[in-house]
Amino acid sequence: MSKIPFNRVNWPTSIFLISTLLISLTAVPIYLWHYGLDGFQVTMFLGLATCSSMSITIGYHRLFSHYTFRAKWPVRVGTLIFGAAAFEGSALDWVSDHRRHHKHVDHDEDPYDISKGFFHAHIGWLLFKLRPEPPMDNVSDLLADQLVMWQHRFTVLIGVLVGFALPTLLGYLWGGPPAALGGFLLGGVLKVVCVQHSTFFINSFCHYIGKRPYSSRSSARDSWIMALFTFGEGYHNFHHEFSYDYRNGVKPWQFDPTKWAIWTMSKLRLATQLRRVPLEKIQLAEIIEQQRQLELKLNTKAVQLGKSNHQLLQNAQERLRHAAQTWEQRKAEYVRVTEKKIEASRDRINELKHEFDVATADLRAAIQTWHQAHQLALAKFA
Repeated sequence: MSKIPFNRVNWPTSIFLISTLLISLTAVPIYLWHYGLDGFQVTMFLGLATCSSMSITIGYHRLFSHYTFRAKWPVRVGTLIFGAAAFEGSALDWVSDHRRHHKHVDHDEDPYDISKGFFHAHIGWLLFKLRPEPPMDNVSDLLADQLVMWQHRFTVLIGVLVGFALPTLLGYLWGGPPAALGGFLLGGVLKVVCVQHSTFFINSFCHYIGKRPYSSRSSARDSWIMALFTFGEGYHNFHHEFSYDYRNGVKPWQFDPTKWAIWTMSKLRLATQLRRVPLEKIQLAEIIEQQRQLELKLNTKAVQLGKSNHQLLQNAQERLRHAAQTWEQRKAEYVRVTEKKIEASRDRINELKHEFDVATADLRAAIQTWHQAHQLALAKFA
């Protein structure tokens, strides 16, 4: 039985995380027993929790970690302020850890490596510092950002004022001292605990339970259930494969309020340069993973494809490979001329666009052909 490494305990973080959890489990129920719950307290809790959670998902994650879009200063300031109120550290520290997670996922240098166990990935990595702090060499862009550095210097003060003092003051203005206590407990402590653990669930549950439709190269998984509690962050397999896309729930029906908020901000001119992965590239990732799963089935089960089915699938794969290569080439040529402002005549631009459109249509047809061949192959396992 392994001993708890008390000499490696991160005492300030551990005391905060454990004490807020204990207060939520004890003082909050006692308060509700004595004073009850009214609509103002519910609204305040939900409003502040939403502001803090979406400041993490919109600001810390999709904006500062991955630059999936660009934001005007009101969005940047707002997410930095309410992000601090979540008490998940400064944006600078959060982003540094998250970028290392993506670079070293499932390996020793991953801060919340799921292979070290569910508890470690969820919260253990915060309670115990089992290795020296790595250098901040992956956030040079943020070190030059004055707003980010301002929040980094004052993140604890901002967190206390916005995370605890604000709901306490709002409660007092609403109903005097009893409501002030309720504001502190519900809009402050309980909110922090709920927001933190919803973030932690991404590091634990979404590397443990769910589907991997885009890639099985890492443990990251898609979970629609976790998306409900994390403002759309539950589609983690897609995110690890396409981290530069501002969407996590890429399908129209997938629950991703963060995606909808960013899109809405773009319409209000508060966000620009929203990055999206082309549909064809997403479909190709799904096909590669489906092909891998089919090959695993063929290798592990006593099932053989008939010669005609095998040839059909092989032809579909070859056509898809060629169509994908051509599409990538045509896309790169067109983007080079249009987005990078390379000088070219209007006729040349139109010609490149036509070639790209033809390549896109051919790729979509090749994808459809592959799906038909794949379905015939899967019928062998029915």
